[in-house]
Amino acid sequence: MKIKSPFFKEQFLKRYLYIIALIVGGHLQGQTINIAGTSWTVSVPTITEAGTNYAGTYDNPGQLVLSGNLPSSFLNILTSSGARISMNYVPTSWNSALKLYAKRSGGTTKINGICVACSATITGGNVNFVEIPQAGSVALSTITFSGLLGLGNNVQYSAINVQLEIGGVSVAIPATTYSAQIVFTIGAN
Repeated sequence: MKIKSPFFKEQFLKRYLYIIALIVGGHLQGQTINIAGTSWTVSVPTITEAGTNYAGTYDNPGQLVLSGNLPSSFLNILTSSGARISMNYVPTSWNSALKLYAKRSGGTTKINGICVACSATITGGNVNFVEIPQAGSVALSTITFSGLLGLGNNVQYSAINVQLEIGGVSVAIPATTYSAQIVFTIGAN
């Protein structure tokens, strides 16, 4: 005598779906962005009156360096649109009259795996400083990929140097310590 139980079917289906999720999840990877560099402290001279005793705009002499990985699962959805490196800032203690800017220099890409007529390039953000917004985000640069993907492909990018600039410094802004955090993200363009 056989007993048909809906509980048995439900458990079997759950187990089957769980195994599929494990297999698929093991092959999917997320794109990454790594940031190397240190905090930047701007020394602004004491401003006592409007005039030429301050520059108003200050550049970071050191640079942040971005690097990361674009896995094949991400490259498959890119087509020719590319991956966009975006940025925004999160104020900690900030005056809205102050403006943050960034500019890219350099950057290399390396394609790993079997790939036919493949190329990956980094473009944008290297001519003028781009203002970093607080609300929303703005593109710093784009990594474009083209070619016929094979097995085990990924694109590694590195040595994307980012120079920061602060502007809007004036005698009208109260003298105190201001701070903000810059957030970089990478996603489909």
